[in-house]
Amino acid sequence: MTPKSALFFAAGLGTRMAPLTNDRPKPMVNVAGKPLLFHALDLAERLTRVVNVHYKAEQIRDAVPADVHISDETDLLRETGGGLKHALPLLGDGPVFTMNTDAVWRGDNPFDTLHQHWRDDMEGLLLLVSKDNALGHSGQGDFITDQTGKIQRCAGAIYTGCQIIRTTDLDEVTEQSFSMWELWNRMLARGTLYGVEYNGKWCDVGRPESIAVAERMLSDDV
Repeated sequence: MTPKSALFFAAGLGTRMAPLTNDRPKPMVNVAGKPLLFHALDLAERLTRVVNVHYKAEQIRDAVPADVHISDETDLLRETGGGLKHALPLLGDGPVFTMNTDAVWRGDNPFDTLHQHWRDDMEGLLLLVSKDNALGHSGQGDFITDQTGKIQRCAGAIYTGCQIIRTTDLDEVTEQSFSMWELWNRMLARGTLYGVEYNGKWCDVGRPESIAVAERMLSDDV
């Protein structure tokens, strides 16, 4: 079954982006003349789009187009897994896309890349990027994949924050606030979590100094 909807994570406090987030949520910080959130939303115009909100939620609610659904988390910050569970009534049945909103992309549409590699035997498919194609990111990497694409947790490729994931395991989680790892660990144990490498450039825009890096990437000046 092909995902028809996407959840955009926009509920974080944006503490790493301070002081720019003193008066706005991080997804509303501008990069190349456009809020980070809109860089993400524009990639998924053919999908049902859902945005979760918490910090300064009214700014996002007022800015997004009328066809973008809001998953309101102003009562509780639920983390990624809890945010996904809370948004299920808006996302509908079946596997869904999720995307972090603190990155920008140059190259193929990341949703298209995931869609092209999605198979019915997968429970999760994570979009990864090599260190050579990742900008603004200082980590050691997150995953390696075997010849079939199955993921192992190890320093290697970087998780871009974009995935397709089945949501059936959410029925077994009783907490309101929990990480996506609650689902990933179950899938890793079953051997149903996969990864595919993005062939374009990706920039993590988590800190103020990353904005200039992202803008250079988008202008092909890298």
